[in-house]
Amino acid sequence: MGSRILIADDQPLMRAGLRECLTSAAGIDVVGEASDGYQAVDLARRLRPDVVLMDVRMPGLDGVAATRHLTAPDADGRPVARVLMLTTFDLDEYIVEGLRAGASGFLLKDASAEELVRAIRIVAAGDALIAPAVTRRLLDRYARYLPSPRPSSEDPIRGLTARELAVLRLVSRGLSNEEIAARLHLARSSVKSHVSHLLGKLGRTDRVQLVVLAYESGLVRPGDPIGPDPEPSA
Repeated sequence: MGSRILIADDQPLMRAGLRECLTSAAGIDVVGEASDGYQAVDLARRLRPDVVLMDVRMPGLDGVAATRHLTAPDADGRPVARVLMLTTFDLDEYIVEGLRAGASGFLLKDASAEELVRAIRIVAAGDALIAPAVTRRLLDRYARYLPSPRPSSEDPIRGLTARELAVLRLVSRGLSNEEIAARLHLARSSVKSHVSHLLGKLGRTDRVQLVVLAYESGLVRPGDPIGPDPEPSA
């Protein structure tokens, strides 16, 4: 079964161009188009696409607010759709807000057709388009747009076990499952299970969202090392 895509952009020519790029791609079906955020949310709830291509800047309800609606749990407890954000400007504050709203990644509007199709397939498969380490660098750069860490009573990570916190901290530093397994002396399958449990327990869709949560909770802070800590000396 192919991936169902909804295009949300306030510019008719951009929507037409995106549709043209996607209609010739195998396994991708454009099921609708929206010209603003309100229409994108309404159509996504009715059409249930796998991925919404979401313009950041739209009149009325902008792409960030629309993303927040679509990635929040619906009546069935699952997000309405995964969101791939489109922007004209690289690494601006809207991208940080989009990631915090639940977007699975972002793509520049001048990306090639091949890059667009690849990005959609990555997000539709349930993966994040941005590597966690890249997300860390992005959030470090725009830390001033992030809220102060929440009080401990409201912190969603306060119920995690010591092992889960250790895995979350290393995920947030951009380490792969293999690197985390070596660091914590665990099997790769155990790390994969821990990450899956973290996503479910914390209500997040992918590893990028775990990085965002770690920032918001104060588990990691701007300027913390991206890679692993140095091994303790003997």
